[in-house]
Amino acid sequence: MKKTLLLCTVLLTFAFNSLYAQMLGTEKYDRFYPGKLWFDTDGQIINAHGGGLLLHEGTYYWFGEHKGEHSNAALVGVTCYASTDLYNWKNLGVAFSVSDEPGSPVERGCTLERPKVIYNKKTGKFVMFFHLELKGQGYNRANVGVAVADKPEGPYTFLKNGRVNPGKWPQNLDKTFKNKQFDKNHKGWSDEWRQDVAEGMMVQRDLEGGQMSRDMQLFVDDDGKAYHIYSSEDNLTIQIAELTDDYLDYTGKYIRIDPAGHNEAPALFKKDGKYFMITSGCTGWAPNAARLLTADNIMGPWTRHDNPCRGKGADKTFNSQSTYILPLPNGKFIFMADRWMPSNPIDGRYVWLPIEWESGMPVLRWHDQWRLEE
Repeated sequence: MKKTLLLCTVLLTFAFNSLYAQMLGTEKYDRFYPGKLWFDTDGQIINAHGGGLLLHEGTYYWFGEHKGEHSNAALVGVTCYASTDLYNWKNLGVAFSVSDEPGSPVERGCTLERPKVIYNKKTGKFVMFFHLELKGQGYNRANVGVAVADKPEGPYTFLKNGRVNPGKWPQNLDKTFKNKQFDKNHKGWSDEWRQDVAEGMMVQRDLEGGQMSRDMQLFVDDDGKAYHIYSSEDNLTIQIAELTDDYLDYTGKYIRIDPAGHNEAPALFKKDGKYFMITSGCTGWAPNAARLLTADNIMGPWTRHDNPCRGKGADKTFNSQSTYILPLPNGKFIFMADRWMPSNPIDGRYVWLPIEWESGMPVLRWHDQWRLEE
């Protein structure tokens, strides 16, 4: 009898939750609800994790990782949603599909993370970059994948993958460290080892094959120049690499930011001629305190500041991790972050918050709900 009652309770709860989800999903949004379930215009949960946005001809396009219930591996690809108000999103389908060809760099089951798309006005092409790890090889390859399309929603055609700027030295690396003989006996995470990393030990290690690229973002500056911002050197240093005019390759110019600072999840934006970057520490899927970096020139020097979050939950970035910062036409900005759920990846939630300002510096505070108009 108890088992029957328990089963009935479970079934009724499931039915209620399903009905509630459908009701919410068909309701038109007029505000953001950070951390809550977010449904598209068809009543389905939005599945676009670790993503970024592109504004093109009055429409916002949201690109993100399609997640399943039991694995963070890429079994579908990159999804795309469209909106004109940022609240209500229409599912446009899969913008970039993984491959069923055995041995393909983007074979189904690979790791494909943090896709970002930018538009090249000169070529008329939409360019997608993403962090790529080959199937069955863990996080050892640390590659960047590149794909292009003629329309924002795709389909995107895979062009290539690899590491960044092989054979090139960072512009801001002290020349005296280029040929330094680093002591291989320094214990990992010791002060001596951290100093070696700061002086370019891993840059030197990866010089021939190219620099590692994991968590990443793309940024197009006011002059049309584009940049790839990525966590490198075993996630110990952020690097920024300048892209060629077609946005498909590198010019060879790149810099290191906060060497040995252990940053990932970079989200860069620009306001009043100054560059700001919000990152996180490296604690796996668990949240941690955000970091803030600033510069007057995108190619540095960059200065690190304290956590920009304020209030309850600030020490964990409100239980989330940065992925992108969206500039709005009215001069305001939206901080976009993810709440990762490794045990059930599809249940990862989106935390979008308004960026506020204090003494010329960005500040983040929690809001249970908020509107663009506020």
